[in-house]
Amino acid sequence: MTLHIITINIITMNTVIKKSPVALAILCFLIEEPMHPYRMQQLIKERGKDEVINVRHRTSIYQTIDRLHRDHAIAIHEKKKNEGKPDFIVYEITDMGRNAAYSWIREMLSTPAQEFLEFPAAISFLALLTPEEVVSLFTQRLGTLQNTLAGLEEQMQTQMSTGLPRLFLLESEYQGAVLRAEMEWLQSVIADIQSHKLKWSMEELRNIARQLGNHPNER
Repeated sequence: MTLHIITINIITMNTVIKKSPVALAILCFLIEEPMHPYRMQQLIKERGKDEVINVRHRTSIYQTIDRLHRDHAIAIHEKKKNEGKPDFIVYEITDMGRNAAYSWIREMLSTPAQEFLEFPAAISFLALLTPEEVVSLFTQRLGTLQNTLAGLEEQMQTQMSTGLPRLFLLESEYQGAVLRAEMEWLQSVIADIQSHKLKWSMEELRNIARQLGNHPNER
């Protein structure tokens, strides 16, 4: 029996809890108090966390909860009877989950992560399009970002008018700063293309490719 208990403890200690923004949100909500998954969904919406956490698919929350439960980061606090339906399961955080949440927050705040986003990937192949098309596409993207920023600023004004402390607006402030930086960059690239400071053609690209192919070590 003693050996069995020791084995369980070793397995638990070696469990690696998969980090994700959704998992972080769930753990942080449960640090506040035990709650049902539906309440977590409500809080994500009410607190605007869906602006910074991808929860477009409702199942992602439940799948993450199941995984956190398997990894011993959360535990079942109680089950409530639900007439004619499955029981309501209320979860609570474990010490392992609490430690993971605080560790993730500190790591995410202090260490930039290598995130593979779509936009930088597309930029890396931008030369396959004509300069004119890039200007058109960037202008379209710029308009979308401007609308997004306007909506964000309106939302922040509304929240500030209710007396919400700045502490709870920092994520929106960050989003606004990122949007403005990207808009400024887009405008600069558009201006450089239109003034012909930045230009390219498929013929030029082929010549560059041939030159790069004639590497001294390959002769």
